[in-house]
Amino acid sequence: MSEDHLDALALLHDPVRRSLYDVVAASGGEVGRGEAAESAGISRTLAGHHLDKLVEAGLLESGLRPQERRGPGSGRPAKVYRRAGGERSVSLPPRDYQTLASVLAGVVELLGADEEAERAARRAGRRLAGPRGDEPVEAVLRERGYEPYAEGDRLRMRNCPFHALSREQPVLVCSMNLALCQGLLEGLGDDPERARLDPRPGECCVSLSKTNED
Repeated sequence: MSEDHLDALALLHDPVRRSLYDVVAASGGEVGRGEAAESAGISRTLAGHHLDKLVEAGLLESGLRPQERRGPGSGRPAKVYRRAGGERSVSLPPRDYQTLASVLAGVVELLGADEEAERAARRAGRRLAGPRGDEPVEAVLRERGYEPYAEGDRLRMRNCPFHALSREQPVLVCSMNLALCQGLLEGLGDDPERARLDPRPGECCVSLSKTNED
């Protein structure tokens, strides 16, 4: 476990910083100081201070957004923040599940066992549903780190919980992710066909229709 990771995550123990981080993460894009301050209910100056601390820790990234107004009196570009692309994790004692997952994915590819892997993922999705009754799929996906949000007639997900592995084995991991989501829907008594592959840069490769009709 990296001490830098622990120090960075410790910053989120502060409720103001956690609130600002959540605002930026939930936006799915760039957020200015003013917008973040208003959402967190604090002053712009205080928001800027805490946002910059999160940037220093590597939890956020910053940039400049050109002002729409140009010419004399247009002012300087506005500073904006977005969630950092890297991952932070803490395990006590240290564990390394990522390496083993990478090895297993390589074995699946070597054996040509993609269909078996998808069936296993679908069974795992049904197990994740468990005895949840009428709990909405959005709540379960949120618990698993997918960060679902509504857009038009679809439920999209800002985060892929398997992001690092999907960069190594995109076809295998995305097909297993789809099967997992379909199994989860099945386990909740819902239509598994609501889930489909629908990749979008920076987000999960799976999306769900809001109803059983697509």
